Amino acid sequence: MDALVADLRTVFHERLQSVVVYGPHAEDAGNSEPVSCLALVTTLRGPDLEACARYASRWKRQGLAVPLLMPAVEFGRSLDAFPLEYAEMIRAHTRVYGEEPFAGVTIAPEDLRRACETQAKSLLVHLREGFLETGGRPYEVAALVVASAPAFAALLRNVARLHDVPVKDRAGATREGARLAGLSDVIVGDVLMLERPRGVSAADPARLFPDYLATVEQLARFVDAWTT
Repeated sequence: MDALVADLRTVFHERLQSVVVYGPHAEDAGNSEPVSCLALVTTLRGPDLEACARYASRWKRQGLAVPLLMPAVEFGRSLDAFPLEYAEMIRAHTRVYGEEPFAGVTIAPEDLRRACETQAKSLLVHLREGFLETGGRPYEVAALVVASAPAFAALLRNVARLHDVPVKDRAGATREGARLAGLSDVIVGDVLMLERPRGVSAADPARLFPDYLATVEQLARFVDAWTT
C-alpha cells in the first residue's frame, strides 16, 4: 500500500485526497484475491490515466487490484447510482492515506431499497434461467448454486444495511439479514457454507436448489414490500 500511495502521489501530487482499502482485506478476511482500493482525487484527466496505466502491471504483481480512481465530487454525486457498492465500502474500509473520505456521507434509504430489490430479483431471474440452461443435470445445477452463493450472501448483508443494523463483521451482517427476512436458518447456513472451500460435499449444492430458489423468492418478496 505504501508503494501504491507513492505511485499515486507521483501522478497526482497534491490532487490526491484519500486512499482506502475496502472489501475483505479491510476486515482481516483477506484471501488470494487482489486488494481492492479506492483513490479519490480533486481532478482526473486523460494524462493522469495514461500515467497510472504505466504502473498497472507492477500493482498487479504486488497483489493489488487496479485502484478505483474517482474525483471526490463525482463520488459524492454517484451515491444514488451505486448505493450498495458504496455502502459496502463505507461499512468496511481502512484509510491508508489522506483524509477520511466517508465522513458525513449518507445514502438515502430508498436508494438502498431500490438497489436491493434489483439485486434480489436479478439473482432470482439468474437462478431460474440458469437452471433451465443446465437441463437439470446435477453437476451443472451444483455449479450454478455454488457460483451464486457470494451474491446471495452480499444480498443478505444489504438487507441488514437496509435496516440500519449496527453489525460490522461480514458473517454477523449476513446472518442478521437472513433473520430480518425470516429465512430458514438451515437453508441459509447450507448456502453460505458454499463460500468456504470444501464447505459441503460435491452433491449437496444440487440437492439444495429447490429450497434455495424458494428462499430467494421469499427474499425478493420481502425486499419488494419493505418500507421505511
